Order: sequence, then C-alpha cells, then structure tokens
Amino acid sequence: MVWTCSLALDLLFGSRGKTHLVSAIGHELIERGHRVLFRPTALLVQQLLIAKRDLRLEQELKRLDRFAAVILDDIGYVQQDREEMEVLFTFLAARYERRSVLITSNLLFSEWERIFKDPMTTAAAIDRLVHHSVILELTGASVRAEAAKMRAGDESRKSGKKTPRKKAKALDS
Repeated sequence: MVWTCSLALDLLFGSRGKTHLVSAIGHELIERGHRVLFRPTALLVQQLLIAKRDLRLEQELKRLDRFAAVILDDIGYVQQDREEMEVLFTFLAARYERRSVLITSNLLFSEWERIFKDPMTTAAAIDRLVHHSVILELTGASVRAEAAKMRAGDESRKSGKKTPRKKAKALDS
C-alpha cells in the first residue's frame, strides 16, 4: 500500500499487531519527511481536556494540525465521560478531510457507543472516520498474550516444573 499522508485515515481492528503496524507506518512517514505524533488515545484526551480547561482548546487543535498524521492507539480502552468524549469528537471533526489520523481499536464499531456515549455522536464519529478510510482487521492471538505464554513455559522448564497439559481421552473401539 502506498501511503501519501493526504486526507487518509486508517482504522486497525483486532487483537494482533495493531500498535506495531501503526508504529511502522508512522516511522516510514517520518522517514519520508512527514511530522507524526503517536499517542495512546487516553493521553491525547487528557491533553485536550487540560487545554479546554485552560481555554486553549483551539490553540491545541492548531498545534496538533502541524502533524501530517496523528496515531491514536487503543481508542477502545478509553471509557470516556461526556466531557472526554466531546474533546475526542472535536479533535476527530477538526481533522476530518484535512489531516490524517490512524486509529487502533479492540472494539468493533458496534461497540463504539462505549466510547462516544450516545447513538447520535457515535454515528457521527463513525461516519467521519470511515468516509476516507482504509480499514484493516488483524486476526489471530494477541502477540503480548503469546509472549506471556511462552515466558511462562520457559519459566516452568527452568524451574523443573511441568506445564499442565490436557489429558487425552481414551477412545473406545
């Protein structure tokens, strides 16, 4: 995929490799001379809330506009209250058709009401997000879960303990 960083939006769903993939895309954009900001969604929302509280939200949105692409990691983990949802929606609406956003999520669109709190705002957010987007669904087991399982197996082998295995059922013939 050739990514030119103009009015693009990528949405990555699933449980495997989303953060790694958007990090690699962000790195490639930087290599090509674009300014990129990577933030966990919760951290960006907190930044925007502080700016709103200090009556600098418009200036903060302009500052974020200097980035050709903003990567929001793990939008699904953020369970915002109404004020948090409003600043996130404001950010997405401000970038709509103007700047690039890459978003990772473990939640399907049908579950995004947990983020945006009401059906109308959820529909408006999703409408803006999917309009010019490339949506990728990454499948498979979580890389972190697989690594933890392997570490647990290594630890038990080092300590001499056997890892529990399921007993095979005997088949009567």
